[in-house]
Amino acid sequence: MAGEQHLLSTEIVNRGIESSGPDAGSLTFSVRVRRRLPDFVQSVNLKYVKLGYHYLINHGIYLATIPLLVLVFSAEVGSLSRAELWRIIWDSTARYDLATVLAFLGVFVFTLSAYFMSRPSSIYLLDFACYKPSDDFKVTKEQFIEHARKSGKFNEASLEFQKKILESSGIGDETYVPRSIGYPENISTMKEGRAEASMVIFGALDELFEKTRIRPKDVGVLVVNCSIFNPTPSLSAMIINHYKMRGNILSFNLGGMGCSAGIIALDLASDMLQANPNNYAVVVSTEMVGYNWYPGKERSMLIPNCYFRMGCSAVLLSNRRRDYPFAKYRLEHIVRTHKGADDRSFRSIYQEEDSERFKGLKISKDLVEIGGDALKTNITTLGPLVLPISEQLLFFSTLIWRLLFGNGANSQTRKPYIPDYKLAFEHFCVHAASKTVLDELQRNLELSEKNLEASRNTLHRFGNTSSSSIWYELAFLEAKDRVKRGDRVWQLAFGSGFKCNSAVWRSMRRIRKPSRNPWLDCLDSYPQQAL
Repeated sequence: MAGEQHLLSTEIVNRGIESSGPDAGSLTFSVRVRRRLPDFVQSVNLKYVKLGYHYLINHGIYLATIPLLVLVFSAEVGSLSRAELWRIIWDSTARYDLATVLAFLGVFVFTLSAYFMSRPSSIYLLDFACYKPSDDFKVTKEQFIEHARKSGKFNEASLEFQKKILESSGIGDETYVPRSIGYPENISTMKEGRAEASMVIFGALDELFEKTRIRPKDVGVLVVNCSIFNPTPSLSAMIINHYKMRGNILSFNLGGMGCSAGIIALDLASDMLQANPNNYAVVVSTEMVGYNWYPGKERSMLIPNCYFRMGCSAVLLSNRRRDYPFAKYRLEHIVRTHKGADDRSFRSIYQEEDSERFKGLKISKDLVEIGGDALKTNITTLGPLVLPISEQLLFFSTLIWRLLFGNGANSQTRKPYIPDYKLAFEHFCVHAASKTVLDELQRNLELSEKNLEASRNTLHRFGNTSSSSIWYELAFLEAKDRVKRGDRVWQLAFGSGFKCNSAVWRSMRRIRKPSRNPWLDCLDSYPQQAL
C-alpha cells in the first residue's frame, strides 16, 4: 500500500448539519480518498517504445533511404559540368543496342508500377453524421432523477447516490435519454432496444447519405458496433434490410467491445477497404441506453445510468483515388492496445447480475488506474509514429538515462521528460467518459483547456454517448470552424476489456462550417467558462 500512496488523492467534503443521531446539530465532514491516473512516463515499459519504433521503421524506411540516394546522386552530378555530363551519358549508352535499352526501360517501368500498386491505399473520410434526438428526449439532471423516481425502481438512497454522481459528472441539462426510463415495467426488452436502435441508427445514416449523396447500394463494406444490445438478426442486417443494400456487401457487427469499439470498427473497415479496392465503407457506432438501464441498488452498477446518453455516429470512408478532392480527412495511423490478459483489467467493466438478479454493468473502483495503464501503453506506442524528431530524442534520451542510471540518488527526484503531444496534433478528441477522467488526462499529458474543450463540451451537452462521443467532438471542432488544411486530429477512446485505441487523421482541406451539425442550435452557448 505504501508504494501506491502517490496514486491516491484526498478530498474533504462538507456533509452539512447532522439531522439525527448522537451528533445531531453538529457540522460533519467526510474524507474521500480517490485513485488518480498514474504518471504515464514514470514507469514507461521499453518494449512499447520499441514497438512504436518498429511500426515507424516498417512504414518509413524509404523516407531514410531515398533522401540518402538523392544526396549521393546530387553530389556526384553536381561536380560535373553540363558538357561532361552529356558526354558520360552518350558514352555509356552508346555501348548498348536498342533492344537492351528498351528491356531496361521495361524492367524499370514494371518495378515502378509494382511498387505503387503494392503500396497500401489511402483511406479517406468523406463525411460523417452525428444523430441529435428531438427535444422530446431532452432532460435536465433534475428531470433525470424525477424519471428514475417515477419508475418506482429505486429507493431514496439509490436516488440520492445518482444525484450526487450527476452533480460532479460534468454532464449538463440538455442531454437525451429514452422516455422509457420512467416506466415502471421492465424496459430491457428486445422491443425497446430495437425501437431505440432504429431511431438513432437510421437518423444518423439518413443524414449521412443526404450529406454525401451516396446511394446505400453503393456501399461495399458495413461495420456496426454496439456493445450491449446485440439482437438476432444483427443491427447490420437491420440496416441492410431498411436501406435495401446490395447482396454482396461485406457486413460486420461488433458487440461487447465497449466505448473504444468505434476505432476498432474503423480499423476493420480500413482493412476491408485495403483488400477491396474502389469501394465505400460505412461505420456506425452507437449504444442503447434503455436496454442497458439498471433498476437495482448496487452502487457500482448505478454509475452507468448517470453517464450514458443517447447518441449515434455514421462515418463514410473511401479508398477511391477519385474521391481525393472531396475528402475531409485521410487516415494516418491506428494504434490499438488490449489489456485483457490481466484479470483486473478484464473485470474492470463487467456485465453481470446483482443479488436481486438485475442485469447491469459493474464498474471497478480501480478503473481509473487500469485505464491509465492502458493509456500509457497506447501513447508510448503511438509516440514514435507522430511526435517530431526533437521530442522523440528528448524522450528517448531521458528514458535511456533512467534505465542506465535509475538507481542513483537523483533517480527519484529527477522528473522524467513528458513528450509534448501538442506538437504532434492540432486537435484532440478524447472520449468524453467523465469529468474525472478528463481532468486526470489533462494533468498527466499537460494539455491545455483549449485542447480538451471539445471533450468537455461534448460531455456537458450530450453526455457519454459511448463509442460515438469522439465524433460529436470532431463535429464541435468543425462547427467552430477550427479545422484547417493539414491539421492533425487525435481521436482517443478507451473501454471495457480493457482497451485503449488511437486514430490519427490529417485534414485534406479547410473544413467549412457544415450546414447540418448537432451543435448548430447551441453553438453560441459553447464553450462555457464554467466547464
